[in-house]
This record gives sequence, C-alpha cells and structure tokens, in this order.
Amino acid sequence: MKARKFAGTWTAIITPFTKSGALDEKALRLIVRKQIKGGVTGIVPIGTTGESPTTTPAEDRRAVETVVEEAKGRVMVMAGTGSNSTREAVAHTKAAKEAGADACLVVAPYYNKPTPDGLKQHYAAIAKLGLPVIVYNIKGRTGINIDTDTLMEMAKNPMIVGVKEASGDIEQMKEVIARRPKGFTVLSGDDSMTLALMRAGGDGVVSVASNIAPREVSTLVAYAAEGAWDKAEKMQAQLADMFKKLFIESNPVPVKYCASRMGLCELVYRLPMCAPTAASRKILDAMLKEYKLVKNKA
Repeated sequence: MKARKFAGTWTAIITPFTKSGALDEKALRLIVRKQIKGGVTGIVPIGTTGESPTTTPAEDRRAVETVVEEAKGRVMVMAGTGSNSTREAVAHTKAAKEAGADACLVVAPYYNKPTPDGLKQHYAAIAKLGLPVIVYNIKGRTGINIDTDTLMEMAKNPMIVGVKEASGDIEQMKEVIARRPKGFTVLSGDDSMTLALMRAGGDGVVSVASNIAPREVSTLVAYAAEGAWDKAEKMQAQLADMFKKLFIESNPVPVKYCASRMGLCELVYRLPMCAPTAASRKILDAMLKEYKLVKNKA
C-alpha cells in the first residue's frame, strides 16, 4: 500500500542559541544537514522541542526560512505554528507558509481549554490559509484532549491532513487509525510508542530522539513501515534506553544537552528551560557513550 504523504520520521529539532542567546543559524544549518544525512522524512522546527514558547515571531520565521533554505527540498519541513490564540496561530501559519514550509504542526490550544466547537473553528481558521495542517494532540502539556469524534469532524477538511498523537492512550490512537479518512496520516508523538502505533496501522513519528540518532530512528520506522516486525522489535529494544533517558527531565532539556555534547550546539536554553542537574548530566553522558554518540574520552 502506498505510504501517506506525511508518513515517516520527522525530527522535532532543537532551536540552537548562541552564547549571547540569539538564534544560532550556523548551528541550525548543521543540525539540518545531520538530519538529512540520517535519512529522515522531514524536519519540524519551532515545536515544543524547539523551545517555541520562548521564541519570538521574527525568530520563528527566520528559523523556518533557514531550515527550508538548508533542506533545499531534500526533506519536507513542517513548521510548528500553534498558539492558544487563533489569531496568533493564523499569523504564525501564514508566516510559515511564506517561508516555504510544506506543512504546519498545530498544537491544541493550551490553558484556555476550548470546547469541541471551539477546537473545530480554531483549526478551520488555520486550514483556510491553504497550508496542510497536522493536528498535535498532547493533553499532558495543553490540558485538553482532542477526542476522536472531534478529530474526525476536523479531518473532513481536506487541508487537515494528519495528527501527531501524544495522548499516551494507545486505545485512542487505535480508534483514530480505524476511523480516519483515506490519506489522513497518524504519527506518534512519543518515541517509545512509535512501534506500538505503527503495529496498529500508524504511519511514523515526530521524534525527539532523532535529534541525536536520526539514522537509528529512521531505520526503526522504515522496518515497521515494511512490516519487518522482527527487525523493528530489535531496533526498538536497542533504542528503548535512549527513549527513556531523554525524558529524565522535561523535554527538551536532556536532548539539547546531548546535542551540545555532540558538538551540534551551545548549551544555551531560554528560561524557564535550564541546564540539567549534575545527576542528570551523568546519566546522559553515560547514555551517549553507550550509544557511541560521543567518544569515550569525552
């Protein structure tokens, strides 16, 4: 069966900052090149992993432009454009479209907890811009779960083309897969649940771990897409410890630390995100050596 357009491995990339705290375009380009070399399907700039709550609209636009420029059409670009204000989400999406993004990832409106009707109107307003929309359902961060009935109503809109499912509820994910319209992509929002989702008929992942291990995560997803379940299970088992360790503190704290240790970026966060504790650093350093992502002398 032909893969859905947005199926595969998408990396929710970190946003690198210079020591002075500005957007580090040179490091961002390096990160994009590493992702392309690692065989990912696409790149997601300015998501949660990219510290989007702390970046400015101008930085968002420039980050998307930089990723598009560096990708040169070799991989797709799905820009994070969500907000709990529909007006702001529309503005972010318009900017991403103008910057050349192939799609947008729109998180459910957080904190204000809209009704199902409010959700449908929110996403419909964004979809009017003509950029394919991937809905991002993550109750743990937004305080609201997009139930399947509501999602299926939204999916009738031809510009709402998929969902990043991070509800943590595999039964809900299975229901979405069973009821989705033709061509609607279902991506895992949790590295550790990717294989389970794909066994149920899902299409891939928006990954945190692929920031540091793009080849390995892409291989796992490719095996699952081919139905090579024994190989996929083996790869899942191999990566399970990484998937766990990258969430010993709030994302993106651990993965950005790992990326800095690998020479991909400076260890600079924007408050309220901050560097991991000494205990966490010790755990992450050991993990990086275990997976041979840094030299043993490091």
